[in-house]
Amino acid sequence: MSIGMSVEHIGADIHGDRGGPAQPLLSVRGLVKHFDLKKGFLETLTGGGKVVRAVDGVDFEVLKGETLGVVGESGCGKSTTARLLMHLIDPSAGEIVFDGETVGSAALPLREYRRQVQMVFQDSYSSLNPRLTIQDSIAFGPQVHGVPRREAITRARDLLARVGLEPRRFAERWPHELSGGQRQRVNIARALASEPRLVILDEAVSALDKSVEAQVLNLLMDLKDEFGLTYLFISHDLHVVRYISDRVMVMYLGKVAETGPAEALFDDPLHPYTRALLSSMPSMDPDRRTEEAPLAGDPPNPIDPPPGCRFHTRCPFAEPVCAERVPALEERAGRQAACLIHEADAGHSRNPTAIYAA
Repeated sequence: MSIGMSVEHIGADIHGDRGGPAQPLLSVRGLVKHFDLKKGFLETLTGGGKVVRAVDGVDFEVLKGETLGVVGESGCGKSTTARLLMHLIDPSAGEIVFDGETVGSAALPLREYRRQVQMVFQDSYSSLNPRLTIQDSIAFGPQVHGVPRREAITRARDLLARVGLEPRRFAERWPHELSGGQRQRVNIARALASEPRLVILDEAVSALDKSVEAQVLNLLMDLKDEFGLTYLFISHDLHVVRYISDRVMVMYLGKVAETGPAEALFDDPLHPYTRALLSSMPSMDPDRRTEEAPLAGDPPNPIDPPPGCRFHTRCPFAEPVCAERVPALEERAGRQAACLIHEADAGHSRNPTAIYAA
């Protein structure tokens, strides 16, 4: 994949769309991942045992050519979702559909899916094999998928140049000889070496200092335009997510709380959790400083989540119905929110239908 091949690559992607440009690139339906806890003696006898509900029924779509940002507190299931999408861990239930084909089916074997979907991890050092030179690390993936070594090395050196690392200086170096920002550029080049269509970025810039972070973010946006990529961008930094994302998905305790266009979601959040999350963003304006915590307490235990809406134990608008009824992810003007306030006839006093009925 040389720099000059970018236009042909984009054209090949469009030609390869099985469902056309209107079809989502990735559709996730009912995705579940429960981790079994170590059983005690009595639980072993009875066949019981508790599980950690890391991801507990997630539905979302990633549209072709967009950047979908994923945010939420630590432990909400963001990184687990990313690993499920890459099939680094097996889901407990659910279906992943890539461009109209079910992942793992005869039409889309896992090997071909992984060529089209790549991931960049947070830890830039442990992501690289310390026994491979930089160019060999980048060339390894294409070789696994049948690209001749000479072509793979040429592609690796071209990509090094594209991510701002001079091949003559960096190709033969080892991972420990590079800075964190340089290693993350190598990881980005390695992800692009297999000519993917979707790149999952799991906290890919969070370990970098701010000046390097800005450079890598600008690089990611340039590469997205040049190679016709689609991004799933996971981060705890809401300012970065707002800057880079077209749409944003908010997760809470293994479920999707809200999804919508980035600017609309940041300007007018629908879900109380999203509102609290955004109010925690630091501001340089002295008149907009946060003087009290927007949320009290830690998220509930994912081993034994609360009934009904999982956020009701911390929600300032919680009513008895919130502990009894699980909110659906309702569609509203191109946005989705899993909150009884926005669910018709849900019985919440703040719901417009309840207000009009009164």
